[in-house]
Amino acid sequence: MLQVQNLEVVYDDVMLVLRGISLQVQPGQIVALLGANGAGKTTLLRALCGLLDVHDGKITKGSILLDGKPIHTLKPAAIVRRGISQVMEGRRIFTELTVEENLRIGAHLNPRGRAEGIERAYTLFPVLRQRRKEIAGYLSGGEQQMLAIGRALMASPRFLLLDEPSLGLAPRLVEQIRDLIVEINRQGTAVLLVEQNATMALSIASHGYVMETGKLVLDAPATRLLADDDVREFYLGLHPEGTVRSFREVKHYRRRKRWLS
Repeated sequence: MLQVQNLEVVYDDVMLVLRGISLQVQPGQIVALLGANGAGKTTLLRALCGLLDVHDGKITKGSILLDGKPIHTLKPAAIVRRGISQVMEGRRIFTELTVEENLRIGAHLNPRGRAEGIERAYTLFPVLRQRRKEIAGYLSGGEQQMLAIGRALMASPRFLLLDEPSLGLAPRLVEQIRDLIVEINRQGTAVLLVEQNATMALSIASHGYVMETGKLVLDAPATRLLADDDVREFYLGLHPEGTVRSFREVKHYRRRKRWLS
């Protein structure tokens, strides 16, 4: 099990970004983490993967546990070896390398599983097999996202962290990515899904968390969050009657979220 316990993160010794975050991802689960831009979702993923140092951030309180053992003091490579991989927001592929070269790089900590991992990626994403010799920078946005996910899977992770995988994709491609996440999970990989597309995330998750300004404000089964009036209004764009507000109505609407009362 992947656990975060009372985590606090500070940037530049000044800015407190995460304030007492506690959550968990059980083996085999899909867990959704929702929140607006600036809520602290990406910072949490950086903490989970040991990447805070790169951004002048550090953990000042709390812990991150994998199977009951602390990992928040480990280097990124050691965390990957223990079974955690991340797909960063914006894909971050090597645009000047081929598709297959990108995949091979993903296995640099798992060289014995390279051939099996490449075959798994091509089975999950047949379009990558067709384009395996093409330069990755010429792929479409959806194909690049598939490549980024495939590269992360090359390490054979037990826990896959996805940061906004639907960002910038057409609705048809969002559905395709959603189905692929479900299939990856069905094959035995637990997923922590960070998303602003709350409908997509909650439709496939078993549990969900809502983050605002560095704090978790809601924590419930995904079905309960989908039925929650505040989640429906502020994250799904629906007011309690189920209709969509116009931009003018939203702009002048001032009801406070219950968790801020």
